[in-house]
Amino acid sequence: MEPIYTAEALATGDGRNGHVATADGLFDADLKVPTEMGGPGGGLNPEDLFAAGYSACFHGALQAAARAEKIDVDGSSVGSRVHIGKNEAGDLQLAVELEVVIPGLEHDKAQALADAANQICPYSRATRGNIDVTITVADD
Repeated sequence: MEPIYTAEALATGDGRNGHVATADGLFDADLKVPTEMGGPGGGLNPEDLFAAGYSACFHGALQAAARAEKIDVDGSSVGSRVHIGKNEAGDLQLAVELEVVIPGLEHDKAQALADAANQICPYSRATRGNIDVTITVADD
């Protein structure tokens, strides 16, 4: 792969109760372990950041798939839920749910676009075979 863009971030402090910032200064945030995981809560966590990144990337892939098919997806959105839990071995593992909403587009066409987006989204390709990802197309 020849990179066309490189994001750079630095995490400091106490891991999940630390701090993360991008090198360009556009993102700078404290991290807090969620109360559900025994932490203080009240801050972002790595799963929040992954959910935001995946939903944005998948939405971009959805729009690219729609442009290729000359389908208007104005008003569309992609929501994400990133779950963290223990697998059978007791190790922490992620799972993702994506919800695609395309107002005014029949379900089968919306599903076809979501399927196409899943093939071209870099996050989907990176997670495929590694974690469970469920994609649901909401009925308008």
